[in-house]
Order: sequence, then structure tokens, then C-alpha cells
Amino acid sequence: MTTQIAHLYATGCLAIVFFQIALIGGAPLGRYTQGGRYRGALPLRGRLTAAAAIPALVLMGLAIVSAAGFPGLDWPRWTGWAVVVLQTGIMILNWMTPSQPERAVWGPITTIMAALALVVMTAPVPD
Repeated sequence: MTTQIAHLYATGCLAIVFFQIALIGGAPLGRYTQGGRYRGALPLRGRLTAAAAIPALVLMGLAIVSAAGFPGLDWPRWTGWAVVVLQTGIMILNWMTPSQPERAVWGPITTIMAALALVVMTAPVPD
């Protein structure tokens, strides 16, 4: 069951990667990210921030999948705990954002993702 939860977490990370790619491509979703400062498409600086999030999201997904014992990934266990801390911080920031649309969408999503990561990390360590 832990493996499936880890895969669900990684799938969430991948979905957010696609959201970041849409932002980089100019999708008018600025109200849903980066504090809702931009109504339409993000300016260059916001797009660069979205681009920087992509490798972080990939590494976060891989760290949780590794912690669940995925064959071929043998990352140190602390990387999964780092993801739990980071994901919890992201969750808090999404609930605190001044952007109501961002809170409504990302608050619940990041809360679920934090819970998924925590479940994986508190499960018995795979053999």
C-alpha cells in the first residue's frame, strides 16, 4: 500500500510540473500561483520561478518513491523527510496566500500531498 501512496504523491508532483509548464508557456493562470500577483500570464520573472520549481518537484516525487522502496532508487531516507518538511511549508504558504483562487485550489491539493508524503515516511521501512 505504501508504494501506491508514493506513486500517487509522485503523480501529483507530475501534474504540478505540467501546471508549471503551462505557466512558462504563457497560460493566463497567474491568479492561481505566486500569491496571485498577476491576473493573466506571468511575466518573465514569474516564468523563471515556475521553471525552477520543475526540478524541485521531480526530485520531491523521486525522494518519496525511493522512501517507499521503489527498485533502483536507493536515496538516503532523510531526503523523504526533507520532502515532508518542504511539502508542509508549501501547504502552509498556500493556505496563507492573499489569492483566494490560489487558496481554493492549492490549499487542499498541497494538504493532501503533505499527508501522502507523511504516510509514506511514517510507514515501516521497506526491506
